[in-house]
Amino acid sequence: MIQFATERLVIKEIIIVEELDALLSIYTQKENMQYIQSGKYDWTLQELEDRYKATNESGYSNGYGVFVVKLKDENKVIGEAGLFDSFSDPKKMELGYIIDRAYWNRGYGTEVCRGLIDYAFNRLGCTELIARMYDQNLASVRVCEKLGFEHILTGEAPNKKAFREYRKTSI
Repeated sequence: MIQFATERLVIKEIIIVEELDALLSIYTQKENMQYIQSGKYDWTLQELEDRYKATNESGYSNGYGVFVVKLKDENKVIGEAGLFDSFSDPKKMELGYIIDRAYWNRGYGTEVCRGLIDYAFNRLGCTELIARMYDQNLASVRVCEKLGFEHILTGEAPNKKAFREYRKTSI
């Protein structure tokens, strides 16, 4: 089921059988995973399937979770994007995405995040979105700033890396 579409992208529920292999190829590239908290890039198909099932089992019925990002014209998987119930509050969600490095610097991160913002605020009724990223993830920092997120926190993750937290409200 399609959650939403943008000018160049379709963001939809993951159909494990059809899209898991493409997502696994993204998850097993070190460069793609360097800004993800765990930094893990030696995923197996079963681990990835289990991750999506655990995250999406209750989320999809409520309109949130991890979605596949596809190029609209080519029907090609280029990443994932999601809204996460990190705060146990349906009005406050965490936003995140991973785009395959082959598609970096083409505006897809901004486009998918703009779509997630619209979807969260206008379809799910969220009032606050949180985005967290490592300091050195300058592309995601720029996306947040470009889309009007407010920088609210700088801190240190358990792995000792500096991170930033941004917030955007619907008001």
